[in-house]
Amino acid sequence: MTQTLRILHVEDDLSILEITKISLSLSDRIKLFQFSSPAKALEFAASEKVDAFLLDVAMPEMNGGILLQKLRELEGFETTPAIFMTAHAQHEDIVRLEALGANSVITKPFDPVTLAEKVLRIFERLTQNNPPERMPR
Repeated sequence: MTQTLRILHVEDDLSILEITKISLSLSDRIKLFQFSSPAKALEFAASEKVDAFLLDVAMPEMNGGILLQKLRELEGFETTPAIFMTAHAQHEDIVRLEALGANSVITKPFDPVTLAEKVLRIFERLTQNNPPERMPR
């Protein structure tokens, strides 16, 4: 994959937001758009295209599952890969997130050194399973 991966990241914990920003900046293949507010992220997504969503699950304003549902209602994002980040990653939690539309789950705490590589691997795996013409650009 040589394209730049445009990721919409939504996380209400400002320290995790910053750690994720630093972690993903280790790759020149990722362009990150971050929001601590799901509502602001929705506003952004209504006018910008991204290749993937990286979403916190537990947020007070709007949980990640509802946010993903609202993002998928926007034109062009119906099949955009969604990766949830959560501290609750028991089997039943992952099954519930997959039912909400998650393509993958990253457990918190995560390794900041390997996060970018992990996200790129997940995206590459997902795009290999979907023809490129179905992926929004």
